[in-house]
Amino acid sequence: MRLTNYSDYALRTLMYLAVMPDATKLATISEIADSYQISKSHLTKVIHQLAQLGFIESVRGKNGGIRLGRPAEQINLGDVVRQTEPDFDVVPCFEVMNKTADAGQKERIGAPCAIQPACRLKRIFREATIAFIAVMDGYTLADIVQNEQMLWELLK
Repeated sequence: MRLTNYSDYALRTLMYLAVMPDATKLATISEIADSYQISKSHLTKVIHQLAQLGFIESVRGKNGGIRLGRPAEQINLGDVVRQTEPDFDVVPCFEVMNKTADAGQKERIGAPCAIQPACRLKRIFREATIAFIAVMDGYTLADIVQNEQMLWELLK
């Protein structure tokens, strides 16, 4: 399984905010993007969603910026990943049949598989995906930033 850059940037943003030495100071998108050497425009979209979800707080204006929306101990990594990943379709056969809006007809999304009716591999992939999320659910943001001073030195 591979996470999208979107989820990666979301987790990295949360880590950055969690290790900032002065919790009252607001971080900017530019500061975070520069620290990680990532796209500011892509990061802007990620931060917007994180704010909508309540993981971060966004303050507008000349002296605006962002900070964590709740304590790091209350930010579950599994929740973040579930909210930022578009799907967990490890293989094309995970994709479902969708109804088309116009005629109520079903439309197949993804490539058809010749062995799908007899395939047991799909079940194994689904089990592995569930295990991945279960592990993520066992950790909070606080767990991954316990070495905050070291992380901050690398980010500033």
